[in-house]
Amino acid sequence: MRVPVVQHSGLRRSLRRRRALWTGGEVLVTAGLVLLLLVAHQLWWTNREARRGAEHKVQALEREWGAAGGGDHEGSGTAASSPPARAAGGARVRGQAGAARPSRPVRSQAYAVLVIPRLGLRVPVAEGVSKQNVLNKGYVGHYIGTQQPGQAGNFAVAGHRNTHGEPFRYINRLRPKDLVEVETSGATYTYAVDRTLPQTSARDAGVVRAIPRSVVRPGYGYSEPGYYITLTTCTPEFTSRYRLVVWGRLVSMRPR
Repeated sequence: MRVPVVQHSGLRRSLRRRRALWTGGEVLVTAGLVLLLLVAHQLWWTNREARRGAEHKVQALEREWGAAGGGDHEGSGTAASSPPARAAGGARVRGQAGAARPSRPVRSQAYAVLVIPRLGLRVPVAEGVSKQNVLNKGYVGHYIGTQQPGQAGNFAVAGHRNTHGEPFRYINRLRPKDLVEVETSGATYTYAVDRTLPQTSARDAGVVRAIPRSVVRPGYGYSEPGYYITLTTCTPEFTSRYRLVVWGRLVSMRPR
């Protein structure tokens, strides 16, 4: 009777393969769970925390302005000049003369509130567009070097479209004549949406100039001085390759 010979080397190789497959499977599952947690953190947790922080800042600003009796105060950063009776393009601007020139806003400090009724948006505006100190907090950031609310020229701001509160996620839904309000310690400035640039280069500096006009797509923008607001964000969603731009014109100013 022939006794079967056990090939120990073959068994060991088979066992090693099974162990390698099992270990590889565990690594893949672990990596998948880590990736899922990272996605959840970016898409849910950062939004939750940023929105909550932004809401608290809006409430704090409103309390501060109320305690100050509506007057300008140190670090508020409202408009430095009053709009004329009629803005560029013939649009009537309603309101009274503004207050005295305020102090310059402190970098990364929130000093105004941006309100877009159509989107149900109410978010702080801070000086500068630093990701860490402004945008990732769920705030809208004011481009340093552009004008302040109500000033002649261009009040230009940026905000995240995805994650970290994503305040500008739906600005592509804005239509002509939709209102955008900027509340400060001294006044509320109301702009009406006028034009939209669906996509341009992230380096298109022309869209935030005093007379905003795209240098990449010159058919979009303006050719005469006025009282403008510019909203910028990333596009397409979940990328930062291009910029989406919405422009508006000042239509009224209401002192506090």
